[in-house]
Amino acid sequence: MGAFTGIFFINIFQDRMSGQGLLLLTILVVGVAGGLFSLLHAFAAINMKADQTISGTALNMFAPAFAIFTARMIQGVQQVQFNDTFHINKVPVLGDIPVIGDLFFKNCYITTYLGILIYIVAAFVIKRTRFGLRLRACGEHPGAADSVGVNVVKIRYAGVIISGVLGGIGGLVFVIPTSTNFNASVAGYGFLAIAVLIFGQWRSNKILMAAFFFGVMKTLASAYSAIPVLKSLPIPNEVYKMIPYIATLIVLAFLSKTSQAPRAEGIPYDKSSR
Repeated sequence: MGAFTGIFFINIFQDRMSGQGLLLLTILVVGVAGGLFSLLHAFAAINMKADQTISGTALNMFAPAFAIFTARMIQGVQQVQFNDTFHINKVPVLGDIPVIGDLFFKNCYITTYLGILIYIVAAFVIKRTRFGLRLRACGEHPGAADSVGVNVVKIRYAGVIISGVLGGIGGLVFVIPTSTNFNASVAGYGFLAIAVLIFGQWRSNKILMAAFFFGVMKTLASAYSAIPVLKSLPIPNEVYKMIPYIATLIVLAFLSKTSQAPRAEGIPYDKSSR
């Protein structure tokens, strides 16, 4: 939903705006769109106490269908086109730093730095703030949190909305550097993000390393032809494209049994039964 809303927004306003200003404004729009869409999940799982897996699956089925239907209804085709005016050839000054400049500050997108900033802020909030403590408490033992005056419903709503905002931004971040159109698909990256979460055992530092690992796998799948050793191997192109998902299956097979997920994850909280 974030990807669709963002790319459609760019498609509409790209004749009047361009560059980083348009991208930053779009990021705000998709954050709001993702947060609003997540309210459906929050209402079903928190208020109606529905099974979160079923609720999430239903929304995941609805989103691409909605994107295709809306795009076809408005413009006649489901692919929403946009002009990529967001690529940064070189960040001034920083791009001139030897080695580091070539790696991090040339041929890049501002969304990369946004992702790093979000990680830093999220890790700090989760570990160092009162809200983060309450959020973790409502995931581990909501009854105990409720007993000391924490509004479990309010905190859980906040958690779902924040995840929706970040999910919306994530959809846009996926599309912008990889394509010039949106075709109602984010290539399963939402589920890959769940794999990263499980691989990282719900811990900020481990999640960072897990994300880096899957990033390397994705880069390998996309850029294998630039690596002489891999290019010379008699392996079909499709096999390389499967690498991130094969790695996901292997990792989950070994780590799912030792998962350190919050104890109350996916369990509706009923205050009357506390």
